[in-house]
Amino acid sequence: MLDYTKFILEKVSFDQQLFEKELLKHLSELIIEEVQELKHWCYEHFGQTYAPVLKRCFA
Repeated sequence: MLDYTKFILEKVSFDQQLFEKELLKHLSELIIEEVQELKHWCYEHFGQTYAPVLKRCFA
């Protein structure tokens, strides 16, 4: 499920609202360990572009 989530986020990363919507949706479907891995991955790949979105979603 984590790989699928990463795939979707890469595909929707062109639109901030869609990115946030998909991230929140997938966060509810992942287990805690996957959420931590996804958080690290998101900050690595989208930290500069979507830092405020990531802070809201992972708060």
